[in-house]
Amino acid sequence: MTQITTVSSWKSFGGNLSVYDHESSLLGCAMRFAVYTPPQAADGPVPVLWYLSGLTCSWANVMEKSGLQRAAAEHGIMVIAPDTSPRGEGVPDDEAYDLGQGAGFYLTATQEPWAKHFKMDQYITDELPKLVAAEIKNADMGKQGIFGHSMGGHGAITLHLKHPETYKTCSAFSPITSPARVPWGQKAFKAYLGPVSVAWEQYDSTELVKERQSRARIMVDTGTADTFLKKELKPEIFIDACMANGQALDYRMREGYGHDYYFIATFMDEHIAHHAAGLKG
Repeated sequence: MTQITTVSSWKSFGGNLSVYDHESSLLGCAMRFAVYTPPQAADGPVPVLWYLSGLTCSWANVMEKSGLQRAAAEHGIMVIAPDTSPRGEGVPDDEAYDLGQGAGFYLTATQEPWAKHFKMDQYITDELPKLVAAEIKNADMGKQGIFGHSMGGHGAITLHLKHPETYKTCSAFSPITSPARVPWGQKAFKAYLGPVSVAWEQYDSTELVKERQSRARIMVDTGTADTFLKKELKPEIFIDACMANGQALDYRMREGYGHDYYFIATFMDEHIAHHAAGLKG
């Protein structure tokens, strides 16, 4: 018996974009995710690229706004977009946009009322990949990459550094790379993890890269007109940490671009090509 339910499906660039629901025993709620399957999957296994979205977003933002399907079809890459948090009745929430539903921060919460449901790092690295391997035809789980935007960029880089043999390639758009040092991260970490402690460091890319480096070249794009650049992103902190600790990094500041999907769509082809080169080379 299948463990996923198809919500919708559309043909796109010779492949298919499908949206699925499933019951997550880990998160204790129903979850929804999207998969773009390229036409090459009809003939055999294709690499898998995970996209982690930012605050307030779901699978829909990247699949509907970024135009990734064309490049994914060209390179023969399957792209999977999970949700950003557990959702639904009974799942705790907050009135603010940057905490609770839509704001999982890709970590395992230890504080109430979040601890029961908010385990997004485990969901992304364990439960959902097992489901994909069992249910999605020709997903090559031996060739996986990961990327994301903003909060999702934070998730992508931290999960890559923790699991470099699983996620062989990594990139990000406007990532929060030093969450322990900026308001977005400090608010979330205090709520989910409690007072400042070593637990915070395990979800901070800048701290992680000091103790573990991957063999991959992490590629990042951030806009110079991003309204969150100086307060929430502070890229120089992560750039300095990578340089000091030997992590290969290609950090590009894009003149005039913001924190939006117009920016992401502009450079999405380059990100897909970056992952294709690493996963298929």
